[in-house]
Amino acid sequence: MRRLFYLAVVACLFGSLSATAAAPETPNIFLQGIYSHYKGNDQTTGKGIFLDKPSDIRRYFSDDLADLIIADDNAAAKRGDVPELDGDPFVDAQDWEITDIAIHIDSETAAAAKATVTFKNFKEPHTVRLDLVKTPKGWRISDIAWKEGTFRGLYKKK
Repeated sequence: MRRLFYLAVVACLFGSLSATAAAPETPNIFLQGIYSHYKGNDQTTGKGIFLDKPSDIRRYFSDDLADLIIADDNAAAKRGDVPELDGDPFVDAQDWEITDIAIHIDSETAAAAKATVTFKNFKEPHTVRLDLVKTPKGWRISDIAWKEGTFRGLYKKK
């Protein structure tokens, strides 16, 4: 009986320690993790995020959007063509020299968030708006809006 009591105490302590060590990710922390890869020049310091493997795509995007991206990548490869996304979705550019990144969470619920990211690319101001969803794997992007359109809009049937 005493042994069970000690095991229960140890289990409770271990559970509370691991819960403390793995604090839940917030939309802001998720986006900071993304945009930290873009500070500087794409050729030297800001290497960006590579989205060349399905696992990489699924790390950042909701399942339904990731499915669209992956299907388009596969179809383009079969055609010997470029996919619909031919730039970096996080900065809406193929080349960059990013400064002055600011992330603002516009709204947040337990299941979804909207954010605005502003930055300068080659000293020109840019704004990217992101819709986020909370999944069992953490926060993921469900859409991105740029000046010219949306990420999901790239995959609408023409």
